[in-house]
Amino acid sequence: MDPKGAFGVALLSVVFFTSEVKGQEAILRVSSGDSYREYCIVHNHSWTPLSPTLDAATQYPLVNLTSTLLCNASGVNPEAVKGKAVVVMRGECDFSQKALVAQNLSASALLIASTNSLITPSANESEYPKVKIPLALMRYRDFLEAKQVFGDGMGVKLYAPPYSKIDPSIAVILLISVVTITLGGFWSGACEREKLNSCAGGGGGGGGKGKASSGELSLYSPLKVFIFVALMCGMLVLMYYFYNILVYVIIVIFCLASASALFSCLDAVMDKLGCGTLSVSVRDKSISVRSVLLAAACISIVVVWGVYRNEDRWIWILQDLLGIAFCLNFMKTISLSNFKICVILLSLLLVYDVFFVFITPFFTKNGVSIMVQVALGPDAAGEKTQGNVVEIPAEPQPPSEKLPVVMRVPRFSAWAQNLCGMQFSILGYGDIIVPGLLVAYCSRFDVWVNSRKKIYFISCCIAYFLGMILTFVVMLLSGMGQPALLYLVPFTLITSAVVAGCRGEMRQFWSGTTYEVLDSPREPLLPGKN
Repeated sequence: MDPKGAFGVALLSVVFFTSEVKGQEAILRVSSGDSYREYCIVHNHSWTPLSPTLDAATQYPLVNLTSTLLCNASGVNPEAVKGKAVVVMRGECDFSQKALVAQNLSASALLIASTNSLITPSANESEYPKVKIPLALMRYRDFLEAKQVFGDGMGVKLYAPPYSKIDPSIAVILLISVVTITLGGFWSGACEREKLNSCAGGGGGGGGKGKASSGELSLYSPLKVFIFVALMCGMLVLMYYFYNILVYVIIVIFCLASASALFSCLDAVMDKLGCGTLSVSVRDKSISVRSVLLAAACISIVVVWGVYRNEDRWIWILQDLLGIAFCLNFMKTISLSNFKICVILLSLLLVYDVFFVFITPFFTKNGVSIMVQVALGPDAAGEKTQGNVVEIPAEPQPPSEKLPVVMRVPRFSAWAQNLCGMQFSILGYGDIIVPGLLVAYCSRFDVWVNSRKKIYFISCCIAYFLGMILTFVVMLLSGMGQPALLYLVPFTLITSAVVAGCRGEMRQFWSGTTYEVLDSPREPLLPGKN
């Protein structure tokens, strides 16, 4: 595989390192006498559920055991923790092991203080029924603040107020995804029409034949598709074992790719608006002033994102902008030569997504899927220390790096916004790009068959929209994140096939392009079709 192909594998791989995992936020009310403060905690509904209201929550005296990790009962007096809530440090052993030790000591609730970012505490499915006491994660700095304010005589209540599942941010995510799909498909079709017109004008070697643009990477061989997906699987496994190193590689790749994509998108917009290109000569070389200014702007935007990538309050705007450009350019650059390749690629990626989300938990040590582990980062497993006593850093550790491959929109109605920081609705780039490759193929096929109503393109866009609606409906009804490809792939593939069948064009739709791919020795699949 050539360097461009390898780079394409890396790009398409990273878009799947996302999942619909989100923290389940709750409130910890710490009080002493009439004074109280509230802090953010993160729990998991699979453990013992928390009360939905403050009045219904039980108040427990809090015992400070942050000098231990509570991986065993060594050095802990059962009488000192009986019927009380205990706070211990995160690390060394699984959450379920800490909970079972606390439960055997007759503690009534367990708080795990974390010096890293908060995650949803998870375990192997078989461990959840064994734990009968509430369990939640809190920030270690919040515990230190509460201890300074209230001293040792603290009482705590844990409760999880319900919040509206239907948030306006979902509509914004839906709008971003549908608009990106539509624009990407339209752009791909427009580029195909330009190539066809160029060939008809004698610029591409007559007879209706042409060559794939040098700026494109075309997938035309089923074997290449299988190799492509296999390399993606390998990349994901490498990320699972070497996350701390490879996450920075992915961030660098994202910066380079998104800067290039943003330049391509803005340059195309400038051309569409009819903006001229002023050129200057430097040492007999012509340099476009417009290109230089656009490149400087794109690089500046990417640098700002790179520096402030962990700032939640506003950086999501730049990340979404870069993400939209990334997806648009990907849909224009990566072309699938026929519907057969579309079916093979999308089906394999659907299996890939389901396998790494739902099947791998049966093989991993902590019962967390490889996809989820990579999406959450190494924090999902807890930090390792020596022995059963932990050294606490003087200052909280910086936020762990996350893979920048999701569209993020702040939740407008999240009750925990002030306590837990900004809450986001997210959608992975893969849920846009993968169906988007099929949408782009449909748009190009409309050009090949001279469909003035763009029936294939519009039908596929509508199918994508309905698939996204179904994804959100299932997510809201189940209360769980959903792998969107599980709905998007069948919707778009079946709709495209039905349209082709109804129009009597399935044979052409299945066989695909009239263009020879540069590195393909075969003759065009559909001679004379345009």
